[in-house]
Amino acid sequence: MKKILLMGNGAREHVIAETFMRSENGCELGVFAKAVNPGLKALASAYTTGSFTDFTELKAFAKEFEPDFAFIGPDNPIADGAVDALLELGIKSVAPVADLARLESSKSFARDLLKKYEIPGNPEFKVFESEDGIREFMEELGEYVIKADGLQGGKGVKLSGEHLKNFDEGFAYAQECLQADGRVVIEEKFVGQEFSLMSFVSGTDVVDMPTVQDHKRAFEGDTGPNTGGMGTWSDSNHSLPFLQDSDLLAAHEITVKVAAAIREETGKDFCGIMYGGFIAVKNGVRLIEYNARFGDPEAMNVLPLLKTDFVELCEAMINGRLSEIDVEFENKATVVKYVVPEGYPTNSAKGKKIEVGEIPSGVKTYYASVDEREDGLYLSGSRAIAFVGIADSITEAEKLAQSAVGSVTGPVFYRSDIGTADLIQKRLDHMNLLR
Repeated sequence: MKKILLMGNGAREHVIAETFMRSENGCELGVFAKAVNPGLKALASAYTTGSFTDFTELKAFAKEFEPDFAFIGPDNPIADGAVDALLELGIKSVAPVADLARLESSKSFARDLLKKYEIPGNPEFKVFESEDGIREFMEELGEYVIKADGLQGGKGVKLSGEHLKNFDEGFAYAQECLQADGRVVIEEKFVGQEFSLMSFVSGTDVVDMPTVQDHKRAFEGDTGPNTGGMGTWSDSNHSLPFLQDSDLLAAHEITVKVAAAIREETGKDFCGIMYGGFIAVKNGVRLIEYNARFGDPEAMNVLPLLKTDFVELCEAMINGRLSEIDVEFENKATVVKYVVPEGYPTNSAKGKKIEVGEIPSGVKTYYASVDEREDGLYLSGSRAIAFVGIADSITEAEKLAQSAVGSVTGPVFYRSDIGTADLIQKRLDHMNLLR
């Protein structure tokens, strides 16, 4: 029986833990978290809370628990060097070292990498380290996107005509990004439909997971500010209705080339999850960004469908044997809906108590940004609980997820339109019109 150290305490880590526990040989989990997640705690044999920025605490826990390997869930500790810290103890992780994690932690690094190695998918873009030329480039593009260079929890990207009403607002946000990170990325605005393609990566070996679509906007009909993701859906054929086979092949080829390029650039092998945020446009596929870990909510769409032993799969990745593993997923559709605090993401209710009633059978529940105390469950300020419907069709999966979101009472809300036939048809109509 393997011992695994899991770092994180969100819904993503809850489903990762659940997937490990399905291993044929069983496993023992030690969780290093910053709050008490009731779902995770129930699965762990050791559970401790601490700061994700204090690697001394992390290493002390690792020395005591003595894991066979680690799995780092969230983006910040990966970017800050949690993997590097554990390597000092001889503990390998399913996650990249900080140097490779720049693929996510620096938007400019990712764009420059694609440009240097002539990998398709980049927009027209420029990286600025001062205000000089920013306004001129925005005006040259007309429609533009402004990206904070560093990690912003999925909320650092703003688009003209949606979040930014004019050039003055765009320039002001670019200044804000410069002050925070010392650089800002400005690029052309793509028109199309976004999709997430996550891949298991070990060196230059790349194995894709089912394709998922995320909903970043807070309110019904894709309105409101960007969030970490209000919900997601996937189809039983592991594609999406608006995608062509050539789109998935193009996205896969970009990830294969990026895995090779980052090895060439750094001299190190990427081990972990390479998560491409792609967009299908009029004439192909473009890259929006890369993440160096599982998506949240996307992990909850794909991991419950994984038929391959997850412990064996992770060990194969760490040992450079990914190509020897047959990775299989069930052919099921999934819909994830998040219940989030009132005011999320700009002014979230924190420290408020919530109650979880009876959850309909057939629905999976994953706890996210909550804190379990002696007298119950409290909101921590970000997304609280995710409900997952899994069925033969998207329609059935959506009904299951929707049947559960009302079980949470307190200062919370959710999007009821995610995964519905109307919303999916709009995406299909949009792509048909473009192409």
